[in-house]
Amino acid sequence: MIGWDIGGVNIKVARVRDGRIISALTRPFELQHAPAALPDLLRTLAIEVEGATDACHAVTMTAELSQMFLTKRDGVAFVIDAVVTAFSHSRLCFYATDGHFYEPSAARARPFLIAAANWCATAAAVATDIPDAILIDVGTTTTDIIPLVDGRPVALGRTDPERLASGELVYTGAVRTPVEAIVSEVPTGAGMAGVSAEGFALSGDVHVWRHALSPDDYSANTPDGRPTTREYAGVRLARVVCADREMLDDDAVDAIAEAVANAQVQRVAHAIGRVMSPHPSVTSAVVTGIGEFIAAAAAREVGLFVISLSDRFGVDAARSAPAAAVALLLERTLDECLATDKM
Repeated sequence: MIGWDIGGVNIKVARVRDGRIISALTRPFELQHAPAALPDLLRTLAIEVEGATDACHAVTMTAELSQMFLTKRDGVAFVIDAVVTAFSHSRLCFYATDGHFYEPSAARARPFLIAAANWCATAAAVATDIPDAILIDVGTTTTDIIPLVDGRPVALGRTDPERLASGELVYTGAVRTPVEAIVSEVPTGAGMAGVSAEGFALSGDVHVWRHALSPDDYSANTPDGRPTTREYAGVRLARVVCADREMLDDDAVDAIAEAVANAQVQRVAHAIGRVMSPHPSVTSAVVTGIGEFIAAAAAREVGLFVISLSDRFGVDAARSAPAAAVALLLERTLDECLATDKM
């Protein structure tokens, strides 16, 4: 089985055999800049995880939200067509938020079930092993917070707008979030200063500066086009208060980065508290994603015991959790899928 999570800025792929995750990787790819390249990239990534030519492909996606599409219906159809083009002789199964897999033609007719179903795949796979927990997946751009009760996801929302309203989707991530979307002011030598709303720095700069992420983890284009190193992360963070590194020393940049990091943790913690409030018996959190450290800090903030998905999936697979999860789900349910018209 090869599992896919096809996003607008990252593609995640995992290969699964006999219930084991053999390999997994994440590749940055901004779809709107090179949409025609998607089928070739999918084939390349399938080779990189050493997938067999006759592999079954389990697919979930979030790329339909890319600004290149006027509607999610258009985006879902585009991704389905790209997958069909890439793997025209393979069995293709698209995961939906109703928990079923669909073949391409059936998936195309159900765009609002197929759109943004990646969180649902991760939650369903994790719930089979950890039946009662809050799943917290912090990616480069967003955070998913999903309650698992009695071995099944019990999320209130299904679509992105519903999940934003329920607190189960939080638009903050470990790399791509602008600093001004996290805080409105930060400490300086003169007190608290309002932040510039010019897109000078991203959350990736904060976490590289604080050594929570490596420069290689900074998978987005930097706001100034300079490298993702800690040195240049400091330059960008100084710009947050319209300063530069001649004006701000390391301690001053530390204070800015610490304030932003703490605010991000508090925002996620607030959403966790909201999501878990109807489920007082849940005392654990399963944390995953490139921002697992944010998820763990936020979970501890609200008193949850933390379980790292990396310990069960491995680091690479945990960072590509929806891809690994959707492949595991298809392998577990293939016999049922083949016996019905749902794939």
